[in-house]
Amino acid sequence: MEKRCLTRYNADEFILRNEGLQLMNRRLFAASTAACIVVTAVYPMTSLAAVNMDLKKKVVGMAGIMNVTNTEKNVTRAEYAKMVVLASPYGSSVPPEGSSSVFADVGKDHAYASYIKTAVEKGYMTGYLGGVFKPDQNVTLQDAVRGILALLGYKDEDFAGSQAGGRISQYRFLKLDENVNREAAELLARRDCINLFYNLLKTKPKDGGDIYGKLFGCELTSDGEINPLKMADNGLKGPKLVRSKRSLSSYIPFKLDKANVFINGESSTVSALKDAVESGGAVLLYYHPGSKSIWAYTEDSSDSRRGIVRGTVSNIYYTSVDVMSPSAVMLEESGEQYLLTSSEMQFAFSMYGNVRVGDTVTLVYEKTVKEDGTETYTVLDYLED
Repeated sequence: MEKRCLTRYNADEFILRNEGLQLMNRRLFAASTAACIVVTAVYPMTSLAAVNMDLKKKVVGMAGIMNVTNTEKNVTRAEYAKMVVLASPYGSSVPPEGSSSVFADVGKDHAYASYIKTAVEKGYMTGYLGGVFKPDQNVTLQDAVRGILALLGYKDEDFAGSQAGGRISQYRFLKLDENVNREAAELLARRDCINLFYNLLKTKPKDGGDIYGKLFGCELTSDGEINPLKMADNGLKGPKLVRSKRSLSSYIPFKLDKANVFINGESSTVSALKDAVESGGAVLLYYHPGSKSIWAYTEDSSDSRRGIVRGTVSNIYYTSVDVMSPSAVMLEESGEQYLLTSSEMQFAFSMYGNVRVGDTVTLVYEKTVKEDGTETYTVLDYLED
């Protein structure tokens, strides 16, 4: 039987749980998701714009608003209807299937029927003359702005004269256009929607109060950005070690087709995750129910920065300077040393922790390649068999 380790892997931060001896009152969640890493000391910064997009993808993905992959793909009106509803207070109450046909071109069995119905009923989107919605037509900025402003509490009567023009003006006044370089009639790609919804989460509603993102547990940092580490307080579940070809549904409590998936720190797909599980190798899973995000780590991860390794602890190393805090652990099967640099991991492998020589463990590690080509491995989390 697997024993729950004292710590939970929160991708960038780990929180020590010492059965009453020491508790940290918040679990910092950073998932990463590699596509969403924000700690530049861990992930080398290629450019400020790239890092900002990584942060935005993490925040929007964790909020459960949209899948943050395929960022250059255009967004259809049906897809946007789903996004805007999931960004609303009604996102969790939308039935999975439509109960009636609202538009002539959207039958009740349409995959997005319920979202389209809700989006129109709440004023986030409108149909066209003739009773059609045009679900497969790509969404324009003008379409999207209507929904974003409606979420913030703005109504038709707030825009005198040209409704469309008034909305675009208000959208720009509220700085919802930050990094969304589109004109009103231009089509939006997923990247534009990520920026748009991220800006929404930072904005205060029409009636004032806290930022809209408070609905998703968002908090602003001192520089006015959303801190993704605060979004999933106590929400991350795992680790769960999958060592058989059992269905993923027995491990994950939400529908996989709605999941944001990351494998070994890289943005991935549900299909790739299923392949990894069905290959028969060990896969370590973490998931967050609120954002429907899954982080998987595999043993076959030689080309990735992160992965897992399973084996028997053959040595726990201490330095002569500090004989209380272990500095590294070696696994018999791999013959590699895995560095223990955080206080949480040092405690877990110390004389006060759970792990002893001879125990079988699964380590989540991060690989660093030095300039001379040598590699070092740092333990991020562990699971003891």
